[in-house]
Amino acid sequence: MNDDHTHVQEFFTARAADWDARFPDDGPAYAAAVAELGLREGDRVLDAGCGTGRALPPLRAAVGTSGVVIGADLTSAMLEAAVRAGRDRDGRLLRADVAALPVRTGSLDAVFGAGLIAHLPHPGEDLRELARVVRPGGVLALFHPIGRAALAARQGRRITPDDLRAEGSLRSLLEGAGWRMTSYVDEDARFLALAVRLA
Repeated sequence: MNDDHTHVQEFFTARAADWDARFPDDGPAYAAAVAELGLREGDRVLDAGCGTGRALPPLRAAVGTSGVVIGADLTSAMLEAAVRAGRDRDGRLLRADVAALPVRTGSLDAVFGAGLIAHLPHPGEDLRELARVVRPGGVLALFHPIGRAALAARQGRRITPDDLRAEGSLRSLLEGAGWRMTSYVDEDARFLALAVRLA
């Protein structure tokens, strides 16, 4: 486990127990973002960096009982919180690194990543790994229940021009990893970038 992973794990392990309590009103925003993926009954979807699994219930509702929902996270404490919340009923939980997923190439229809991009040690490589597991034409949603400016203000910082989630930066990062960005929304109430897997 490298230092980047250790830092991410320490950050989330310390916050896992009260994570959901800190953000109790995010449910509808997650459901609305999942709806933008355009999932169908029977689809196979990964929640990458699933944390406490808040996206798993709307993902399960979207793909139905015949679909496959996988939640992958690096931090055991977050997965344990997901189980305590009963969200393991909506998807299969895996302790896994998004940089090396135990998932067959091209086997998924979509990936959902909430708050993911800021915690990827190697964003270009990690987005390439997400592209590997998705079929051509499959979709990726990078979501945050608060926009970039509002999040920066909450954290007492300013958005810098080199921010990974700035539209131009993210577009070129995605293109270099096998995706084409199809929409980009960054408003106070949410951040949502959608991309399609290139052939």
